[in-house]
Amino acid sequence: MILDYITWNADPILIHFGDGGIRWYGLLWAVGIYLCYLIQLRLYKNEGCPEDWTDKLFIYMTLGVIIGARLGHCWFYEWHLTDNPIQLFAWNISYRNPYIENPLLLLKIWEGGLSSHGGAFGLMFAAWLLNRRHFSKDKRFNTSLVWIFDRLVIGVCITATLIRLGNLMNSEIYGTETSLPWGFIFVRDGQTVPHHPTQIYEMMYCMVAFVVTWLMYWKGKCYKRQGLIFGTFLLIVFVTRFLLEFIKLDQEDFEAGMLLNMGQWLSLPFIIWGVYLIVKACGKEALS
Repeated sequence: MILDYITWNADPILIHFGDGGIRWYGLLWAVGIYLCYLIQLRLYKNEGCPEDWTDKLFIYMTLGVIIGARLGHCWFYEWHLTDNPIQLFAWNISYRNPYIENPLLLLKIWEGGLSSHGGAFGLMFAAWLLNRRHFSKDKRFNTSLVWIFDRLVIGVCITATLIRLGNLMNSEIYGTETSLPWGFIFVRDGQTVPHHPTQIYEMMYCMVAFVVTWLMYWKGKCYKRQGLIFGTFLLIVFVTRFLLEFIKLDQEDFEAGMLLNMGQWLSLPFIIWGVYLIVKACGKEALS
């Protein structure tokens, strides 16, 4: 059967009660974080890590990714054109950010707004803090930020897949118009023509990243080359994300005149880091 297009009119709320309910997006976030925890539990047990490490990791990473994702969206994407430009030295700033002017607005989480790049930065800070306060004190393990991420990213792939499914249920962050047979008409967002379902594309590369990193850990024992799994993850996820941004609609108006959009600029440091980690890991002898 050849499809002409897919009409997408999913209800973003799974269970309704009162004026709100349980939303698919929030539920999928929670399930994704829990599955990531279960994967870390298995990996840490495999390497004989202390039993309380996974619980500490769960607390730090959950807070890190949620706070980071919130801050990232509000600081990276909430710039709006203003009729009253601000003059700073010799420049006229035509965009203003309400979250910087009034940080208390960050607490209005019910208004939505989470950024995957912000979540990545939040995870890095949380992992650094976790290692400094807890993991590095156990001298049996040569832990570091990269050591944590070599294992964490395997579960992160699953979490990211479910988050993109949540974006699909919300009919948000989709691509440009397309004539391809799997184009989606996002009715709830007011669309009348098919668009690229980039949420599904991103789910696919996250699942590819999961399979690759899972096999690298269990079959290739690549965790013995610190940084190799993490670097591979960074390249799969952020190179693909960089390329997909060319067919995604701009999330904010200020991106319209940019050579590369915000998502692409934020992806570049992770791509460079990924290349560096892989080259460095391949240049060292594997740990016993």
